[in-house]
This record gives sequence, structure tokens and C-alpha cells, in this order.
Amino acid sequence: MKRFRRAAAVVALAATVGIAGCTTDGTPHPEGQVKKKGQVNTDKFDKLTLECQILNPMQIGKAIGGAVPSPGFNGAICRWTVLGPRITTVTFNWFEWGTVSAEQRTAKKMGYETENIKINGISAVQQTKSGRNICGVTAKAPSRGIYTWFVESPGPAAADPCDGAKKLMELVLKTSA
Repeated sequence: MKRFRRAAAVVALAATVGIAGCTTDGTPHPEGQVKKKGQVNTDKFDKLTLECQILNPMQIGKAIGGAVPSPGFNGAICRWTVLGPRITTVTFNWFEWGTVSAEQRTAKKMGYETENIKINGISAVQQTKSGRNICGVTAKAPSRGIYTWFVESPGPAAADPCDGAKKLMELVLKTSA
């Protein structure tokens, strides 16, 4: 029992010395204190929403059959609301390290039916979900990663959402090639 206590004391001492010797760079701020405005170098984020500008709102609206009053941006995805015969939500993402096969596996796990298709001669995957007026199209991005367009309208279909998703993918592949 004495050996166990000594061993435990040595381990505790070593952990204390190890933790006490750690340092981090920067200036500490009390919890809840917000940095003053202007202290963030936003030059590092000058192209943060560039992927959301790959097509302009007019192109998106024309492909879906409506008008886009204003774009929205939500983290890793870009989102637009298209006003037409039905309100339609359009979502675009560019995952720089993604693959079409990984997106297809993920879609299947999420209950989507997938189909291999071609867009402008490029292999792509179409994703639909029964009971919902939603369609996604994923294709390899010309530079790296993958592009995905999702088109969804609530309620009964006013048009095939896959037509819009395919048109958007055709446009973006032409634009970014």
C-alpha cells in the first residue's frame, strides 16, 4: 500500500510540474469580456463569402424560375430564397476536401435516394428524398473538392426541383472551369 501511495504521489507531482510548465501565447481576457471592436484583423477573411458569389442572384433566380431578393450566408453554405410560383430555398456548398463518393454515402445514410448522372460530361450524383420536394446535385469542383446544389420547395411540387439543381450545377461548372 505504501508503494502505491508513493507511486501516486510521484505521478501527481509529475502532472503538476508538467501543467505548471505550460504556457500559451496571447493576452488573457476575463470570461465574458468582449474584445473591443477593431481588434480583429478582417484582412484574413477577405474572401470568406466568395463561394456565395460564384453565380449571381439573377442567374439563380432564372434557373429556378423566380427572383432572388437577397442572398444569405450561413457558415459553410450559401442560401438564397427564390420567390416564384412557390417560395424555393436554394443552397450551395463547396467542400474543398470533399469527394462525390463521400457525399453519396452520406446522402444514403440520411435517407436520400441517389442516382449517378452526368452534368456537362462530368460525373455527378443526384439526391432526392421521398415525401419531400427536394433535390441535390453534387459534382467534383474543377479546382478541388465538390460542389453541391440543393433545391427545395415546401408542399406539393410546382416544378421538378432536380431541374433547377441540374441547371445551377451546369452554370457553376461552366463558370468555374
